[in-house]
Amino acid sequence: MLTLADDLGNLSYVVAGDGPPVVLVHAGVADHRMWDAIVPDLAERHTVIRYDLRGFGASAPPTGPFRETDDLRRLLDHLGHERVRLVGASWGGRVAVDFALAHPDRVHSLALLAPPWPGYHWSAETVAYDEAETAALASGDVDAAVRVNLDMWLRGPARRWEDVAAGLADRLRGPLRTSLVNQEINEKHSQDAATGDIAVISVPTLVGIGKLDVADFQDIARRYASEIPGATLVEFATAAHLIALDAPAELISVLGPFLDR
Repeated sequence: MLTLADDLGNLSYVVAGDGPPVVLVHAGVADHRMWDAIVPDLAERHTVIRYDLRGFGASAPPTGPFRETDDLRRLLDHLGHERVRLVGASWGGRVAVDFALAHPDRVHSLALLAPPWPGYHWSAETVAYDEAETAALASGDVDAAVRVNLDMWLRGPARRWEDVAAGLADRLRGPLRTSLVNQEINEKHSQDAATGDIAVISVPTLVGIGKLDVADFQDIARRYASEIPGATLVEFATAAHLIALDAPAELISVLGPFLDR
C-alpha cells in the first residue's frame, strides 16, 4: 500500500486501473480489502482508489482531532483528482454523504450501500447489539466483541452461519479486530460530521440495501432513496449488511453501469 503521511498519522491507500476515478470507502467493521472482489471489474474502466480510514487497516489511529471528509479531500488533492465517483458502504456511505454535502463540486455520482442515518431511533435489536459490544469491550474481551459484530453485520438476523459463504468470517475478523481496538481513540478525536439537507444532493445517486440486513438499515436505505432527489433504490436478495462481500457479482452488475453514466 501507499502512504499519505500528515501530522495526525497517516492514510494508507491503493490505486488500480485507469479511467475516471472511483473512490471506495469501506464499512466501519472492515477496511479497504472488503472491496477486493469487485475491484478487478471496476479497474477495467476506472481508476479505483481505496483507502483505510484512520484507525482502520494500515492507517494509524489519529493522534488529534480529525474529520473524515477532510481526510478524503486531502487524499484526492494528493492524487490530483478534482471530481470523483464515490461509493461508500455502511459508515463509509455516511462519509460519502458528508463529503458530497461539504464538497458538492467534487462529486460526480454517489453510491450508498446500507449507510447509517444520524440520529436514527434504533430498534431494540440494534440497541442490544450495541450493548453487547460495549460490555465485551469494557471487560477487555475483544474476541467476544468481534463475534458480536460478525453475528450482526456479516451473518445478519435472517440466516444461519452455514448460509454465509465460506471464508468470509475469516476475511473480516482481522480488520474488524483492528477497528474495535482503535474504536475508543477514533471516537475521542473524530469531529462532528458535515451537516446539511440531503435533499440538496443533485448528483446521480444509487442506494443499495441487502434484503437480509437488519430491518433498521432497510428502513434507512428507503429514507435515503426517497429524500435524495432522483435516487434509485436497489435491493440485493442474497446480501446482509456487507453487500460487497455477500453479493459481489450482483453488485458489479448494478454498480458498473451506474458508474459508467
